[in-house]
Amino acid sequence: MSTLGIIDYGAGNLSSVCNSFRAVGAEGRLVRSESDLEGLTHLVLPGVGAFGDCSRALHEQGLAEPIRRWIAADRPFLGICIGYQILFESSEETPGAPGLGIFHGHVRRFPECGLKIPHMGWNAVTPLHPEAPIWQGMGEAPYFYYVHSFYPEPEDSAAVAATTHYGSTFAAAVCRGRLIATQFHPEKSQLLGLRLLSNFLSL
Repeated sequence: MSTLGIIDYGAGNLSSVCNSFRAVGAEGRLVRSESDLEGLTHLVLPGVGAFGDCSRALHEQGLAEPIRRWIAADRPFLGICIGYQILFESSEETPGAPGLGIFHGHVRRFPECGLKIPHMGWNAVTPLHPEAPIWQGMGEAPYFYYVHSFYPEPEDSAAVAATTHYGSTFAAAVCRGRLIATQFHPEKSQLLGLRLLSNFLSL
């Protein structure tokens, strides 16, 4: 049985994430300190808001190092939106704010290209390894929901698990072992989003 923890750093989209996991049979408990990690099998870092706010809160709550250790131990971890971006080293959104540095690379703002920023709405995602467990039951180009003005540029292309095109092609998701992190919001993506959450719980 999975025991799910959802990190609460004061700005995450917690109710929507909790409700979506509940819809696939998992009752998440909120994680606000390192002691709250005890007994968990799966950990989720959701996110809305700014990179710098997330960085500051995780460090103030003493969660930055425990998250790094959790990921280093290859325990199931899901990052969503800011929870994806914070896995990188830095962001143009908040210069000087440190990311967790799980992946080498930086978070960039969409360049002006005649398209609306933020990128908001449904867009096709192309899994680079559709046979991977996280993408099971989704087809070759599933649609997911986005709300963002920034996106990570991983230095290691092998870490990219999926791409999306919006003006240019960007890394929609990364994967390493039992870590999966997405720029899109599975909790806002209806049936396919629920399928991704269910697949994550099976890791």
